[in-house]
Amino acid sequence: MLYEINFTLNGEKRKVSVLPTETLLDMLRYKLGITSPKSGCEMGSCGTCTVKLNDLIVKSCLVLAVEVDGQEVTTIEGLMADGLTSLQESFLKHNSFQCGYCAPGMIIAAAYLLENNPNPTDEEIKEGLAGNLCRCTGYIPIIAAVKEHVKSGEKGKGARRKP
Repeated sequence: MLYEINFTLNGEKRKVSVLPTETLLDMLRYKLGITSPKSGCEMGSCGTCTVKLNDLIVKSCLVLAVEVDGQEVTTIEGLMADGLTSLQESFLKHNSFQCGYCAPGMIIAAAYLLENNPNPTDEEIKEGLAGNLCRCTGYIPIIAAVKEHVKSGEKGKGARRKP
């Protein structure tokens, strides 16, 4: 049995038919072609599937698609609608990613952190990114990128493009 859900994806109203057991991750990737959330552990441990659901970040592999009916979902595509954000530019400047598999989830987590804490300490940055694993970099350039973004004076959303 399929259920029809209506939700907002990256600012755009969407209507999709989903199975009751289908995850948000699978719906985004395979029905809507949004490939930034990645399938990693499928247990909510790695963070590669991190998206923003309303005002929280969630692991989309743990959320059923039917649960987003009437909700708002934001992926990295929604953050960068006008091109790379200043936060993403900072990540690039610091060579924060090697393989890039964790990049979308890590940037969503960093943007969420900065939305809620525009001036985090090193420990708060580490805690804010703790749900996202990176097997390549050792986290040093990722943390440096967030710290530089904070020093740049960008406030509020933390991931908005500079005018």
